[in-house]
Amino acid sequence: MKKTIATLIAGLFATAAFAAQTPAAHTPAATTTPAVAKAEAKQEKQVAKAEVKETKAAAKAEVKEAKADAKAEVKEAKADAKETKEAAKADVKVAKAEHKVAKSHHKAAAHKDTTVAAATPAK
Repeated sequence: MKKTIATLIAGLFATAAFAAQTPAAHTPAATTTPAVAKAEAKQEKQVAKAEVKETKAAAKAEVKEAKADAKAEVKEAKADAKETKEAAKADVKVAKAEHKVAKSHHKAAAHKDTTVAAATPAK
């Protein structure tokens, strides 16, 4: 980031220096124009490199953020699945307990019926 700012500031000063010159001072234009063009091309190349570098860094940051989001979503999904599984286990436990109670009531009622039937004389 510091290099990018330094490059931009240097470019600003170079542009200001060239703009401040009067057209009369450019009499030997043929000899300075290629040098100026070369310097400007170099400057533009450095700026383009800096932009590419920043773009790459931004893309890398986005990928990193996307990975972190995906990890968080997976973690959340696992937690939800675990919670659902525990709830299902609790439901099964309750159902088994209810079945056991119902079975014991049914057994007691059947035992009571046979006891009552044996105790009452047939007519």
